[in-house]
Amino acid sequence: MRDERGRAQGRVRLRAPAAGDADELIALNRASRALHQPWVAPPTSAEEFGRYLERCARADVCGLLACLADGGAIVGAITLSQIFYGPLQSAYMGYYVGAPYAGRGLMREAVALALDHAFGPLGLHRVEANIQPGNGASLALARRLGFVREGYSRRYLFIDGDWRDHERFAMLAEDWAALTAAGRGL
Repeated sequence: MRDERGRAQGRVRLRAPAAGDADELIALNRASRALHQPWVAPPTSAEEFGRYLERCARADVCGLLACLADGGAIVGAITLSQIFYGPLQSAYMGYYVGAPYAGRGLMREAVALALDHAFGPLGLHRVEANIQPGNGASLALARRLGFVREGYSRRYLFIDGDWRDHERFAMLAEDWAALTAAGRGL
């Protein structure tokens, strides 16, 4: 079966988070603490989930849950934040997978779908991903999808109680269009 762009339909779908996702996402994130630390600090309590939903409701944020196409289980999350329009037309992308789903290529599919969304309906020109140098899985994912490394930012983000260095990667709309036309996007 093929989607509207002629691609084979994948194993994941993206959707916006909702209040009813709290228990499932919190349980997934709690079960994934060892995988996530020190790379990301996703919501692991009802209060944190409430703040996450509030953030996703802002005009400059697009929160997306990656869910299995078969059954709908949440496998991870992607956030496009600090969305700017006008001459910049860009956003920052963050993503994480739950431990039970790691290493299966599901987030590669999900991030590709998020890039389709960013460069399609959102009309962005640039998506930037900042990844800690020791986070081999996220670095590999960005490279596999064709993100270009643009630099290194010292003590860039405060995560898990410390300022952490990050490598800066970016994808441009025209790069993504060329990759998907060549069959490399997904």
